[in-house]
Amino acid sequence: MTDIKKEYSLVIVGAGPAGLTASIYASRYRIDNLIISQAVGGLVFEAHKVCNFPSEKEITGRDLTEKMREHAESLGASILMDKVVRISKEKNGFKISTGLGQDILAKTLLLAIGTEHRKLNLPNEDKFLGKGISYCATCDAMFYQDKTVAVIGGSDSAHTASLYLSEIAKYVYQIYRRDKMRGEVAWVEQLLDNDKIEVIYNTQVVGLKGKEKLEGIILDNPHNSQKEIAVDGLFIEIGTIPRTNLAKELDLDLDESEYIKVGLDQSTSQKGIWAAGDITTNSNGFRQIVTASSEGAVAAENIFKYLQTLK
Repeated sequence: MTDIKKEYSLVIVGAGPAGLTASIYASRYRIDNLIISQAVGGLVFEAHKVCNFPSEKEITGRDLTEKMREHAESLGASILMDKVVRISKEKNGFKISTGLGQDILAKTLLLAIGTEHRKLNLPNEDKFLGKGISYCATCDAMFYQDKTVAVIGGSDSAHTASLYLSEIAKYVYQIYRRDKMRGEVAWVEQLLDNDKIEVIYNTQVVGLKGKEKLEGIILDNPHNSQKEIAVDGLFIEIGTIPRTNLAKELDLDLDESEYIKVGLDQSTSQKGIWAAGDITTNSNGFRQIVTASSEGAVAAENIFKYLQTLK
């Protein structure tokens, strides 16, 4: 890894598609930039299969992430694997403090911090994490070879998780609180045609059973009729929530769901700070790899214009 300097024109917090694309464009604009993140790829890294990214008919999230990373680094980007714990405003920009004790100065800042998995918030959910409960089918599916599992959710992430698990597990229940699946039609068609997947509509998981590990789940339907089914694993795919700590510390304007409000140029309510990707209010709420990348590119262009005014 390239040696980390003490000062950059741009620091990008987050190494998902938005952050990596922003770095690619920033480097092409000859903006010296640093990416800081605990992991590269964000939630995309967990994707079992991506089939809607231009030029890639089919690719794993892991492989797509690695291609983006290699592209960014080939243009000179530096990636610091660390956690940003504090950002403070300075006279000529910002000071970014990391968990490993580094202080880095930046003239401009791009937040591409993305979202995190939404939880059920049920008793024993944390207790059973890694002992039957997972938020990542790509990461944990192999632990459920020839076993019975359930997936919660009705969007593309849930569909792809069920389809992947059906290749490994003995049987898959997909549980959804509504009466019709959402997401790409192609995924839904594959799901409904799969004999190893049973979709349970209009139902919610209201309880987790087990002693040392998950052994079953309690289901509830609109008629308040509850039943328990035995499962070895439960994969929770019910959406994501924005990571808000840094945005709140910087006093950025957020919407009612705590996504960062941005303009068409990806600028935030604070001068010198931009945001891009799933954390923002842009792209009409269509949180996809391609839209995150687009927002990263738009942000980089406008950061370049801003930096030109400082010369």
